[in-house]
Amino acid sequence: MSARDTVLATIRSSLGVTGSETPRRTAIEARLSLHPRGVVPKRGDRPAPSRMKLFQTMVEGAHGTTVELASPERVPAAVADYLRSKNLPMAVRRGSDPRLDAIPWQNERALGVSSGHSDGSDLVSVSHALGAVAETGTLVLVSGPDNPTTLNFLPDHHLVVVDAKDIAGDYETVWDAIRARFGAGKMPRTVNWITGPSRSADIEQTHLLGAHGPRSLHVLIVGEP
Repeated sequence: MSARDTVLATIRSSLGVTGSETPRRTAIEARLSLHPRGVVPKRGDRPAPSRMKLFQTMVEGAHGTTVELASPERVPAAVADYLRSKNLPMAVRRGSDPRLDAIPWQNERALGVSSGHSDGSDLVSVSHALGAVAETGTLVLVSGPDNPTTLNFLPDHHLVVVDAKDIAGDYETVWDAIRARFGAGKMPRTVNWITGPSRSADIEQTHLLGAHGPRSLHVLIVGEP
């Protein structure tokens, strides 16, 4: 038996079940197919413009920053402005998401843009979020060659582009969007839910940014909600 088999067998033994009981399997199949929703807080249930403002408030409350951009064409200049404000080198690494590919990076001539996964030597990364949650100021990024997970965690500064129209009120709505994109019963290898920069207060309750990931999160909100 593998370690996994041993753990599952121990759990079944303690519960007094085998895992093949018809009522239990029926309940599991129903939950997987029907996607029942739990209690959804009302905080994010508001018109789109107000929902976007709530998202910004929640991001900033979690020590992140935001900027509103009228169109994707404004992204390169906004990225360059951020780098200058932090006195950082004019270089970023991004994924090959088609929405990032379509951005005219060449318009910002001083900005060096490379693509692909990070090996830990990059200071700044740029990702594109599948969606966001106004309720908690959370970004939702799915893994793949177009958005390497290493870009979410290794660079010190994480810049995330999200379309304003993709800011949902609650988590359940974003899960619906993930299922619509990948198909029933399928998921990307990783779905990262990111709320603010990395932080911890484990040591003497001292708040430390960048404990196990980026110390800075900057969200570029593009377009109209």
